[in-house]
Amino acid sequence: MRIMIAAAGSRGDVAPYTGLGAELSRAGYDVALAATDTFASLADEAGLEFRALPADTRRHGDVTGKRGLMRAAAAFITDLGQGFADAVDKGTDLLLLSTTTAPLGWHLTEATGTPSLGVYLQPTTPTGDFPPVVTGSRSLGRLANRATGRFALRMADRVYTQAVTQLRHRLALSPASPSEVRRRQEQANWPILHGFSTALVPRPSDWRPGLDVVGNWWPHHDPAERLSSELEDFLSAGPRPVLIGFGSMASGDGERLSEIAVQALHRAGLRGILQAGSAHLAADGDDVLTIGDVPHALLFPRLAAVVHHAGAGTSAAALRAGVPAVTVPVTADQPFWAGRLAALGAATDPIPFRSLTAERLADSLHQVVKQQTHSRAAAQAARHMATENGAGQAIKAIQQLTDG
Repeated sequence: MRIMIAAAGSRGDVAPYTGLGAELSRAGYDVALAATDTFASLADEAGLEFRALPADTRRHGDVTGKRGLMRAAAAFITDLGQGFADAVDKGTDLLLLSTTTAPLGWHLTEATGTPSLGVYLQPTTPTGDFPPVVTGSRSLGRLANRATGRFALRMADRVYTQAVTQLRHRLALSPASPSEVRRRQEQANWPILHGFSTALVPRPSDWRPGLDVVGNWWPHHDPAERLSSELEDFLSAGPRPVLIGFGSMASGDGERLSEIAVQALHRAGLRGILQAGSAHLAADGDDVLTIGDVPHALLFPRLAAVVHHAGAGTSAAALRAGVPAVTVPVTADQPFWAGRLAALGAATDPIPFRSLTAERLADSLHQVVKQQTHSRAAAQAARHMATENGAGQAIKAIQQLTDG
């Protein structure tokens, strides 16, 4: 059986599907990952076939304002829609669609009859339990949470309108708006698996049937991979260090952020590792080391704390390692995950990216490392996450869908 996983966005929006794809391959499925060219090597390392999707988040710049974000998203999605149909060949038996690709993939299902399943990394369905992830706001009460959730879906529909119009025309389908097609999917209880932990987001009781929270899909890494000798030496040379990194966020801000990071570490009396990322963080010194990409699963359990942008993947990885966090959310769903970590007690109150100073970071680091309450909460969540098997649940759902 041939499965295509379609995902688009930053590294954190794609990497979890390499682990899911590798598990599906081990279960006997023939798996392809469709993503933008940037991630061809990730698919290759996981032993997955790669199919290119024609868009690039980097082409639309580093955007943090809500309006700028909407414009950049619409441009990216329109690019994506142009060649989305090319990625699906006639031999594909099942489409697994991410949050960003589902509103395009639905139309391929309609045109070709190929069954599809949602594999989301964020909860997008309106609920009274919390406001929509893109608003990052505090709970507004059950009625208002649901209302803003519906409004957020309408805003997302607007981002997809042009791409959907062009795609349906190309597939010779009659015109239908993204919201019309989404309503049809909801009425049919189109199944969506959510690849995050119930430790962070329990399944809302007011969700319709077909929506499940199954646990995380972890990025693939080679079991034989080891940390570099330089990194091992640094870890062994003193107390557990703190990792500071912003993933694919904050490009162009590297010099300022590196300075803040080093000052904060000195103020808090801590050793630190700076992860370069898109911001190109860098610093030298006896108590500071700069590194590139390293699998979270190898490094995080060796740390005292992680300072991160609260992307879904990094938030889950720190929690899985039982390591507390200081979150510095930048945009999109990051304030939501930062709020969930803080509510759990596994992180300090978030520091909004624009409000980050060496003083604030040092205070939060001192709190998270010296007080055991955050470490205990993270360890408890890690024990909960160890009982979940996101990939196993996905395989079970696929077997039920295809057998049915």
